[in-house]
Amino acid sequence: MANTVMQSEAEKQQARLLKKKAVVDQRIAAATEERGVTILLTGNGKGKSSSAFGTMARALGHGQKCAVIQFIKGRKATGEQLFFGEHPHVDFHVMGHGFTWETRDPELEQKAADQAWSLAKSMLANDSVDFVLLDEITYMYKYGYLNEQDLIDALASRPAHQNVMMTGRTAPRILLDTVDTHSKIANERHAFAGGVKAQSGIEW
Repeated sequence: MANTVMQSEAEKQQARLLKKKAVVDQRIAAATEERGVTILLTGNGKGKSSSAFGTMARALGHGQKCAVIQFIKGRKATGEQLFFGEHPHVDFHVMGHGFTWETRDPELEQKAADQAWSLAKSMLANDSVDFVLLDEITYMYKYGYLNEQDLIDALASRPAHQNVMMTGRTAPRILLDTVDTHSKIANERHAFAGGVKAQSGIEW
């Protein structure tokens, strides 16, 4: 009797898996459009830039040409800059003397934001670039240094094959409504709140 019950449950489980597989197969078959996508990572949780750089590593594994523009300048070089900055298939740029977390000089920040956006716009128009990462770009709209419609227009007119990832805690509604994929990373717990010091290889 017990064996019969177990067999019946196994058959039901198998039927559920087959049904689920059929749904997934149907979705895969329906997804026939081939083009680059726009991906936005927001939220208060840790891991937005880490996820974006991980995706870029995946693109590099396929031999794709990548470009990075970081819109926030930290106090020191980050691990991703040290690692990817020398990669032959990565064009890596950190926003100059402007916006940092430690100082606020609106005039310098505006100048740096304009320079970084000019560079980003050129990457979004470059047919030889397969993957563009605009890291922490959403802060430029939060503080009013850049116009979000300029970004929307550049994304719409970029090369058809080009994938673009953007990060930042919050984003303008027009960007949220425009991107192909939006993931929000929540903050459930962070070691720093528990008194653990920020460290290289984890925070930068």
